[in-house]
Amino acid sequence: MLKNTITQEIVNGQTMLGIELGSTRIKTVLINSENQPIAQGGHDWENTLLDGIWTYSLEDVWRGISLSFSNLQEAVQSTYGVPLKKLKAMGVSAMMHGYLAFDNQDKLLVPFRTWRNTITAKAAEELSDLFAYPVPERWSISHLYHAILSGEDHVKDISFLTTLAGYVHWRLTGEKVLGIGDASGMFPIDTETKKYNAKMLESFAKQVESYHFPWNLPSILPSILLAGEPAGILNEQGARLLDPSGVLEAGVPLCPPEGDAGTGMVATNSVAKRTGNVSAGTSVFAMIVLEKPLSKSYNKFIDLVTTPDGSLVAMSHGNNCTGEYDAWMRLFNEVVQTLGFSVPKGEFYDKLLFKALEGDKDCGGLLPYNYISGETMTGISEGRPLFVRETKNSFTLANFMRSQLFTALGVLRIGMDILFEEEHVAIDTINGHGGFFKTAEVGQKMMASALHTPISVLKTAGEGGAWGIALLAAYMARKSDETLSEYLNEKVFASAEVTTIEPTEEDIAGFNAFLARYKQGLPVEKAAVAHLK
Repeated sequence: MLKNTITQEIVNGQTMLGIELGSTRIKTVLINSENQPIAQGGHDWENTLLDGIWTYSLEDVWRGISLSFSNLQEAVQSTYGVPLKKLKAMGVSAMMHGYLAFDNQDKLLVPFRTWRNTITAKAAEELSDLFAYPVPERWSISHLYHAILSGEDHVKDISFLTTLAGYVHWRLTGEKVLGIGDASGMFPIDTETKKYNAKMLESFAKQVESYHFPWNLPSILPSILLAGEPAGILNEQGARLLDPSGVLEAGVPLCPPEGDAGTGMVATNSVAKRTGNVSAGTSVFAMIVLEKPLSKSYNKFIDLVTTPDGSLVAMSHGNNCTGEYDAWMRLFNEVVQTLGFSVPKGEFYDKLLFKALEGDKDCGGLLPYNYISGETMTGISEGRPLFVRETKNSFTLANFMRSQLFTALGVLRIGMDILFEEEHVAIDTINGHGGFFKTAEVGQKMMASALHTPISVLKTAGEGGAWGIALLAAYMARKSDETLSEYLNEKVFASAEVTTIEPTEEDIAGFNAFLARYKQGLPVEKAAVAHLK
């Protein structure tokens, strides 16, 4: 699209906005009527470990959103010479799960508990048994039940329970709603009715009946909406939260708020059955859209969530991915700077990560664990990053970098083995996105080796979930009868550029050897948790 045409769309309010609050970055993307990103802004932020709880303050939420939007405004002004005053539609996405509980005065009752916390193991296990359905530790219902079992006084005062995306959307519009994909990470969904599972709601009510709470669960959960349905209007107060400068006008229609898993599926065109995507950044998870339900429950290994339009999805999730090798990168960069040199961050990452391609297929016997936080699937309750080697191992930079990339995918592979080997799930394509794939070829080759499956990356996948939620806003604004999958195939990805890398037999065998050692060494990791307090 020509620059003059884009400028006119901005002036006439024909562009769509997407905001995503990720684990380490808040990103804002503006797209035109052809669904192409035309400007973006961002703000880096980090979670805090407060009294043993991973959290972000609500002040940091709004500061980060307004700074990210301000960066976007500056980009629009400098590139197109006009201010961003009007929008056709917008949407909010954020990291899924977690616990944001408010009282009837809209006061936050306890600090935001993010998906990263693994304090809810007992609650998640009891709920999984109660429902005969996998309920992960990250889910909002696990956090609520944990608070109940722990006798936390605030529980009786809960009036509204939501996710981060649901909270931001509520403050922008006044609507207590949630997209079905994000809602499926709060409480199990009935994919036939597209509502919270009624039988499980009833089971939970009986389970907590003796506590005599003044609320019931359906009354405090957000209402569920499907992709394409309207979810409210940006009010004046919300417009000022987003843009304190006062330039952006209120009145913008919003699509249902979604979680990062759902927007990742949209951004990689992976919402149709037999498609899948793998998101690899701070955490790592693969989403496979199922043709039929799984034969049984795989508690702690496979989660069941939905696409933004309500199809059943199997999810293999690891809490940790790139965080630990990012820490090593900072250390290596400190060495370089100490020697009096300076290398741009992108070039620095590329040069070191490309060394992984030179390493032995099995990483020469090196064994790191990237557990900044605990990992449910491997039974590790707390984070203890660890690096172990035998004196006979080949301790080279190439093997070290390859091992850091391989360990980032260890938990993911354990879950995927269940889907491929036990459930014989059929899949036509897996698309990758996230920071793990930023270095061309390297991330794809490592992921293909780990999943023994071809991995494709769309040229646009780097735009991520902020682009995904902007696409959902555009889909809602069209008000047509086409399905979400049809819309993405025909209006967004019809001419998309795709690169695909297939694993070699040697690479697959190398990862398998690494994974065997990874599983064998887990008692060492557990000992680190037990003895390093």
